[in-house]
Amino acid sequence: MFGDYLKGKSKSDSNNDKRSVRAEKHEQEGMNPFSNKPLSASLEQNMELLKRELGDASDIMYRNLELENADRTKLLIVYVQGMVDDDMMNEFVIKPLLSKLSSDQAESTSGKFLELMKSSLLPTGTVNELADWKQFLQKLFMGYAIIMVEGTDKALAAAISGGEKRGIEEPKTEMAIRGPREGFTESLRVNTSLVRRKLRSPKVWMEQWTLGEITQTPVCIMYVKGLADEKMLEDVRERLNGICIDSIMESGNIEELISDQKWSPFPTIMYTERPDTVAGNLIEGRISLLVDGTPFALIVPSTLNMFFQTAEDYYQRFDIATFLRMLRFVSFVIAILMPSVYVAIASYHQEMIPTRLLLKLAAQREGVPFPAYLEAFIMEFVFEILREAVVRMPSAAGNTISIVGGLVIGQSAVEAGIVSPAVVIVVSITAIASFVAPVYSLGIAARLLRFLLLFAASTIGFYGIGMVMLLLLLHLSNLRSFGIPYLTPFAPFKLKDLKDTLVRAPLWLMRERPQLLPSKNKIRQQTEIEPRKEPTQ
Repeated sequence: MFGDYLKGKSKSDSNNDKRSVRAEKHEQEGMNPFSNKPLSASLEQNMELLKRELGDASDIMYRNLELENADRTKLLIVYVQGMVDDDMMNEFVIKPLLSKLSSDQAESTSGKFLELMKSSLLPTGTVNELADWKQFLQKLFMGYAIIMVEGTDKALAAAISGGEKRGIEEPKTEMAIRGPREGFTESLRVNTSLVRRKLRSPKVWMEQWTLGEITQTPVCIMYVKGLADEKMLEDVRERLNGICIDSIMESGNIEELISDQKWSPFPTIMYTERPDTVAGNLIEGRISLLVDGTPFALIVPSTLNMFFQTAEDYYQRFDIATFLRMLRFVSFVIAILMPSVYVAIASYHQEMIPTRLLLKLAAQREGVPFPAYLEAFIMEFVFEILREAVVRMPSAAGNTISIVGGLVIGQSAVEAGIVSPAVVIVVSITAIASFVAPVYSLGIAARLLRFLLLFAASTIGFYGIGMVMLLLLLHLSNLRSFGIPYLTPFAPFKLKDLKDTLVRAPLWLMRERPQLLPSKNKIRQQTEIEPRKEPTQ
């Protein structure tokens, strides 16, 4: 079940060797010039090295200070303009340094000088001590202000991150009628705080990683201690440790690198913009990966059933949530099969159509120069072009293009006799059904499979569709997400987990966490809550 984990130490040693070799290569190429070299005790040498290796960048600011104490101690403050808060810089760094360290008792020759600044003179949230250039650069480009002292080969990093950031807004890709309106932002610390507001428990643990040799992207693993399986956590750590790449720009890069199946159109890792979705999955024993610079968090392990669920399902009544889930599933089936079924019936199985409807379709197709499968393929391809154009164009132009494409092109194609009205209806219903999928990546899979099924239907009709669906079922049965079967709880069959699949059972019946996750704590409700009965008259 945990094949990658069982290979454990040998795989970890191999990954560490890859990392060391890559680091040495980057150092030789000049891509990582500082590496783990210690800081110099000379401020002048440190500044010259920074200006030479960073290209004397205009956004790297250097503030030289000289204290009015007996030793005239010299300080150097280095920070990236736009990544720190200027008001916090003046209030919490420069003013305390100038006012409190200018007395005769703060001698620079004292070994407690840095400790004095760190403990009492810098009233910022986080102050870290730095000993080498690698730590220096990591903190510098994370928005810290670095304070260096003449004659000392160590530095302090003060957390005063600031600059322009996008505020907390409602997620654009996961709209909800009922539920919280807040969504993740591009700030890692804001995102972790949003999750902690949902789960106010000391059992919520986080592990910090840095991925990307050049980008140095912070990545956070979040889980609930005692609910998340330790072997699965180790598997996640192993996969992250095996990432040796120059840049991690978005969580999608990590998703592609750590997925179990690299060649499947189906997503095996779920992503979301909603903190409540992440919190709900953490409570069930899953693990979340949050990446700095993106509002999309990853959730592992993921099953096919999860891609038909939304956080809103748990805020509605169970009967409404069940109806909506079934509607999504039916819409997904329509999005995959409807064009191919139409082509198979129109080309090979006309006997399945009622006589009056068959005569009507035959009359519509009279004068159309293309066979049914080519009609459907052309319309599907044109619609994919139209959809991509609407997504990439500005909003005003996108609305215009959608109107022109939907009305003018479709109606003109029918009037010109290029396609029949029935094909336009089929393609339109298919397009609408494909938008019902809560997760965009699942809709992409439906779009790809639609063309494959269309080709199969055009060759041998329903027999081709049946063969492709059988191969698709075999493929889904073979998929894994961090060792968990993709079709769970249907295959392997787990009766207790069916209460939260296509059917959302009442909350008072969902006493246990999903059986598919190897968690020691299976109980989420201590007692089964009976629904209240109306008092008898």
